[in-house]
Amino acid sequence: MNKNSWACFLLILAGIVIGGFIGSVLPVDWLNYGQSFGLSSPVVLDLGILCITFGLSIKITVASIIGIILAIIIYRFI
Repeated sequence: MNKNSWACFLLILAGIVIGGFIGSVLPVDWLNYGQSFGLSSPVVLDLGILCITFGLSIKITVASIIGIILAIIIYRFI
């Protein structure tokens, strides 16, 4: 059976979001342990009549890693 890679990507993305949410809701400190990386301040491109702001920040926590692992396990059983 050929599995869809978009389904895997969406499940992993959902695992990150749900894991991060559960980590922020539960009062367990070790679930929120992690690292943030990305642009510290947004990059602004001012073209006179158009101003575009670019920014990206990603925070990886233990809860989101657990969510990714669970998403991959769920994907393997689908």
